[in-house]
Amino acid sequence: MEPLVSTSWLAKEMGACDLRIVDATKYVAAPERDARAEYLASHIPGAVFMDLAELVDTGQPVENMAPTAEKFASRMQTLGLGDGSRIVLYDNSPHKSAARAWWLLTLFGAHNVAILDGGFAKWLAEVRPVESGNVTLRHRHFTVWRDEKLVRDKAAVHANIVSGGEVLVDARGGDIFTGDAPGLRPQLAAGHIPGSRNMPFGLFFNPDGSWKQGDALEAAFTKAGVDLARPLVATCGSGMTACIIAFGAHLLGKTDVAVYDGSWAEWGADPATPKATGSE
Repeated sequence: MEPLVSTSWLAKEMGACDLRIVDATKYVAAPERDARAEYLASHIPGAVFMDLAELVDTGQPVENMAPTAEKFASRMQTLGLGDGSRIVLYDNSPHKSAARAWWLLTLFGAHNVAILDGGFAKWLAEVRPVESGNVTLRHRHFTVWRDEKLVRDKAAVHANIVSGGEVLVDARGGDIFTGDAPGLRPQLAAGHIPGSRNMPFGLFFNPDGSWKQGDALEAAFTKAGVDLARPLVATCGSGMTACIIAFGAHLLGKTDVAVYDGSWAEWGADPATPKATGSE
């Protein structure tokens, strides 16, 4: 299974015994939207709901940090996702939250995971079938392990400012990156991690919401000043859209990409961390 699958491919594969479809919608800073309620009202037939808002480590002082391996495995097993499953993720979020679900599954050892190109919006635009209500699948064993190569903590990012061994790429909007506008958390410091490159997550998508691929995707990295020959670390506001960078790099065949899971929610809240403003 390719990492990015089309709606026509999914329509043909629906019903396969090893295929699992997952609605991974999460809304960021949109209290008027309820992702679970919207799933219950309408979703791709057979899809289960992955609650990304709950799939976090509540023992951490920083919001949205990846859960423990044990918690993740338990939630996946309950959803019927397990060893041998082909997992297709989609969302209906402007922040393309399926990428976060892809990163979590990859972090914890899943091997055959894809994102539906264009998401639920494209599925609906093509007038494909939907259903309502909750989907419950048979409990399935999920062998979990955490790939530490795919994640960075604050100490590692701080050390990289000096070493410059990895390129830090920030998915937040340009005016938030420069410090000219407040982010979603105005209580945090303004600006960005010194030495990082700005690549707002919208650059990864075509006007119709599909993912850029091939030369167009590579050109987006190049225009942002990102050297794809070097290892990358993706960051953003809370670890959500950073996963878009990670998946985009994955589409280009890069394997040396990690996510700074604490992102600006952690870095911007610490008065001891260095901050930069402006475009550099």
